[in-house]
Amino acid sequence: MRVYIETDELVLREFVDEDIAGIYELDSDHDVHQYLGANPIHSLDQAATIVKDIQQQNIKYGIARWAIIHKLTNEFVGWTGLKYETLVKKEMPYYDLGYRLKPKFWGKGIATETSIIALNYGFKILQLEEIFAGAHIDNIASNRVLQKVGLQLVEQFVYDSSLHNWYAINKINWQRGLLK
Repeated sequence: MRVYIETDELVLREFVDEDIAGIYELDSDHDVHQYLGANPIHSLDQAATIVKDIQQQNIKYGIARWAIIHKLTNEFVGWTGLKYETLVKKEMPYYDLGYRLKPKFWGKGIATETSIIALNYGFKILQLEEIFAGAHIDNIASNRVLQKVGLQLVEQFVYDSSLHNWYAINKINWQRGLLK
């Protein structure tokens, strides 16, 4: 299934090879990786591997992160969306809500806007029953986004030697949130 979603200012779409430079700019930034293990990438080859992995996940699971493109400038903003995750919480595979933006786009509501779109897609189109997300406990902005879009804090867990908050939302609570 090809995904292409437009908002007033953004396009959300599947990753293409032309996104490699954008991924490199995003994931080589130390500020972006502050709460992601402080391990930015260092080459276009690494960026190409990330894009290929995202494309393969889409083929394998029918869902993967979406590239965010600014409509007016055609600039790669970052990524958003759902991912079938098996590594972070090894005891349970799950659908993960995530987002990562270039710093110049932080604080503009893009993570919130695109997360709502991803939740709607997950519950309406994919008919998922539950969606999860994790955020480093010190990443106040990311934790705020997850709470704002309706996810509830379930517990804390250690990942990459750091404490993270674990969030969840099920389809029933998501539907209740739409009725408010």
